[in-house]
Amino acid sequence: MISDLKARAHQVITDHTDSLIALSRQLHGDPEVAWQEHRACAAVSAQLSKHGFEVESNYLGLPTAFRATKGTGSRRVAVFAEYDALPGLGHACGHNLIAAIAVGAGAAISQVADHLDLTVEVYGTPAEEGGGGKIELLERGAFVGLDLAMLAHPAPVDVAEAEPFAVSHSKVSYQGKAAHAAAYPEMGVNAADAFTIAQVAIGLLRQQLPPSVRVHGVITQGGQAPNAIPENTEGRWYVRAADLDELAQVEDKVRRCFEAGALATGCELSIEAESKPYAQMRTDDIALDAYRLNAQTLGRVFSDDPIQRRMNRASTDMGNVSAVVPCIHPYVGIGSWPALNHQREFADHCAGPAAEQALTDAATALAWTAIDVFSRTSDGGKP
Repeated sequence: MISDLKARAHQVITDHTDSLIALSRQLHGDPEVAWQEHRACAAVSAQLSKHGFEVESNYLGLPTAFRATKGTGSRRVAVFAEYDALPGLGHACGHNLIAAIAVGAGAAISQVADHLDLTVEVYGTPAEEGGGGKIELLERGAFVGLDLAMLAHPAPVDVAEAEPFAVSHSKVSYQGKAAHAAAYPEMGVNAADAFTIAQVAIGLLRQQLPPSVRVHGVITQGGQAPNAIPENTEGRWYVRAADLDELAQVEDKVRRCFEAGALATGCELSIEAESKPYAQMRTDDIALDAYRLNAQTLGRVFSDDPIQRRMNRASTDMGNVSAVVPCIHPYVGIGSWPALNHQREFADHCAGPAAEQALTDAATALAWTAIDVFSRTSDGGKP
């Protein structure tokens, strides 16, 4: 019975491989950043409609989110699509592949849903790259009652279990006072110096930070003219830690570094959260074991190299979802090593034969995982 269902699911993906690859390539060639993924959202939704899903656009009031549903079963399985790109780097994290994987897996599961008492849901989740789209959806009531949620993410190599850092995303700005840098420098309040002091303080703080912590950022506005004292500067900063508790402790220390910049220069400091913090991951062991075996059946090989597999530490707002419903977030390798996520070279690898094999393998493995998990009970009970 299970083998027959898996054969049917695999056939769906085989039959639609060309359209799945075309979708991935379309998104890859037309990257849109967080909260602006209008064309990607429409393209993914259109594919799901062709597979018989009922698509709810502008889901919960978010213009680039959707929910697609098919089936009438009492148990609910979800596959998540991400499709936002990185500013200046395009799809250097492979979200074009994630979206196509979600369509393929959702379509495959939907063809066997009646045999498993399933309702299949595919969610379009915007702004994973720092915007916390899934957190926003959670707070608006999404995902409640799901029996399993899944997402497969591209990486240099295959890694079954996600172990992401918790992370906060902040916009930091200093307000000073402009003045002529040659004639009246003493009349200015230098907002660029404030960032310099903060960065030096953060660099020194790293001596006292545990190895599970990362602090990094960029200055997005550092001044306009070299002969004018910078009046306003802005930056985006991330703080990562093993979990939300450790993150809260470290954030206080990092804030004091930014406060030092304001105190030393006389600038006014503003720190605004760009999203609520991303949480650590709680992986569902039953589903993870099933995914691992299914991926290996398809010929995938999980890396045991501690450096190559480190992409599984990347922060994700899927961690917040995992606190509410059972989740898995495996990584599927696209054969890019030594090209890494968030490099231009990785973006180049996210289109081509290896990436497209990873697409169909991951879609199949997710579909088979759903079949395994929901076949564990035959009486319609919870898996």
